[in-house]
Amino acid sequence: MKKSIYILALGAFGIITTEFGIVGILPTISREFGVSLDTAGWLLSAFAITVAVSSPFITSFTTKINRKLLLCLVMSIFVLSNLISAFSSNFTMLMVARILPAILHPLFWNISIAIAFKNSGAKGVSTVMLGLSLATVLGIPLTTYAVDLFNNWQASFFLSSAISLIAFIGLLFFIPSIPADNTKSTQNQIAVLKSPLLWLNLISTICTLAAMFSSYTYLTAYLEQITKMDGAQISVMLLLFGGMGTLGNWLMGLALNRNVLLTARFFLASLIAVQVLAYYLGGIFAPMVIIVSIWGMIHTGGFLVSNIRTTQSIPHHALEFVNSLLTSSFNIGISLGAFLGGIISVYYGVHYVLWVSILLLAVTFAMSFVTFPKMQTDDEENITTKLAPSVCKQA
Repeated sequence: MKKSIYILALGAFGIITTEFGIVGILPTISREFGVSLDTAGWLLSAFAITVAVSSPFITSFTTKINRKLLLCLVMSIFVLSNLISAFSSNFTMLMVARILPAILHPLFWNISIAIAFKNSGAKGVSTVMLGLSLATVLGIPLTTYAVDLFNNWQASFFLSSAISLIAFIGLLFFIPSIPADNTKSTQNQIAVLKSPLLWLNLISTICTLAAMFSSYTYLTAYLEQITKMDGAQISVMLLLFGGMGTLGNWLMGLALNRNVLLTARFFLASLIAVQVLAYYLGGIFAPMVIIVSIWGMIHTGGFLVSNIRTTQSIPHHALEFVNSLLTSSFNIGISLGAFLGGIISVYYGVHYVLWVSILLLAVTFAMSFVTFPKMQTDDEENITTKLAPSVCKQA
């Protein structure tokens, strides 16, 4: 596999560390700036909402610009925004410093995933996604630990800035120039929106991510209240969850290279099964250690499954545009899942949060059996003359 794919994974590591690294220091931020914890939480929510809204537009507006230049621009903004965050004197300034990189965040994902898919198929996308997995395993705990080590909330942002700087240097020296495809046009790209299968896959993506994060967002509370684990044990469980997710991401990439549809169904059925087990065995310590391990291994694959299933037959010229829609779908799903899980947690208790996820996964599993006749209009023929080579067999 090309070295550039691993550099893109490093960039993904830096971006996700910036996006989610704030989670571990929200209580500290709340105290430092004198705001409520709910208000501090908007530093994450506002980031996700900005990504969801900006993704399709920022990609369409930059189709004529060299892709390497855009990748380097995005990483440089992440370096600077983290420094601005570290030197913020009030909460409003910190919020602005968070929203600035969120606007450009989709560009990195959309371009890097498209490059990885064109060069190495599902395996390449899996490698870039590995950056996401490692960020949850190492990046987020590291930024939180930095705050505790230096007893200073700014340390988290300095570390995130340093990680982004390393990624920027890697992009600058190891990614070749990638001229924009001047044959692209907005009209040609949005023509793919005529495909009902694309819309089905995007809705499935939103449901999948909502299912994943309706339960994962409250995993800490579940382990604390239902399994009765203490803080140290929960930290180990979260590290185990993320570590197994890295392994699962790799295995999912191999499976997707063989059969996309069967792998997608296996992912959905497995995640349903593990959360049913968590519901009934959640109060027993030893089984939950095993369940959380398997849960983590399956969970991370949701991003990869959704991405490959949606993009496998998209024309090359429309890959970045479709990836922008996927980025929006990811963030809509994450926000929706956290919202639904929160409602159930407040009114019925955290134990019942799992059933939100199970229900959404069941609906998504049923949608995987929906098919459409292979009909092609004259307009669609024009945009599919150069289909992306199928990297995976379909069932």
